[in-house]
Amino acid sequence: MPGFGLKTCTTNPVGMEWCAETDQPRISVRMLIGYMRVSTDNDRQVLDLQRDALLAAGVDERHLFEDRASGSRDNRTGLAEALAFLKPGDCLVVWKLDRLGRSLSHLLATVNELKDRGIAFRSLTEQMDTTTPQGEFLFHVFGALAQFERSLTQERVRAGLVAARRRGRRGGRPVAIDAEKMTAVVAALEGGATKAAVCRTFGIKRSTLIDSLVRIGWSAGTKLQGSMSDAPTATDRGPDRRAVRSAHGAT
Repeated sequence: MPGFGLKTCTTNPVGMEWCAETDQPRISVRMLIGYMRVSTDNDRQVLDLQRDALLAAGVDERHLFEDRASGSRDNRTGLAEALAFLKPGDCLVVWKLDRLGRSLSHLLATVNELKDRGIAFRSLTEQMDTTTPQGEFLFHVFGALAQFERSLTQERVRAGLVAARRRGRRGGRPVAIDAEKMTAVVAALEGGATKAAVCRTFGIKRSTLIDSLVRIGWSAGTKLQGSMSDAPTATDRGPDRRAVRSAHGAT
């Protein structure tokens, strides 16, 4: 019933207060660890804004970690150091959600990893705090939205592929070694040409040649039966720089 829960209030960096009642108390936190990020060295003003907000939230200046890099980068040294420094019972605090995650899925994965380690997460601007039931619920909503977005993307991709097939288009990379060219390659090899000579003559990469021969089941001393038009070919594109020579001229 309303009025019997514990009322918790927080204030964001711009002075707005947010309060909520809950039947569950806030989880106690052992230590607050702050993380800051700016995209370039010129964003000094934004970095100072983040630092002031984190210090006002109770983060010790000795427990602040920072990065001067784009959020899309995986190798953020400051974030790695902050995550390594965190211990069970601690709370990672950021100024805004986009300071931590490069995308919604990455943000959720990071917060879930912290949760598995017994570490809380708090974002000051969005008033998101996993030490409270409201903050925990909000992250579950974010997770559902991320899954919904992934499902929509997969559905659009599948619909696009179906529409392309109806129009006679097939997906995948263009074929480099067509059936006619593959027939000439096999004839050259069966005529005694080396694979290196065939690669030079037909302008084919060695890895492409080997992969194509494996696909059609060709090996030295074995002659293929039937037409090459039904045999799959490699998809690596290599320029056909020279005209097809005879098997004897390839040596």
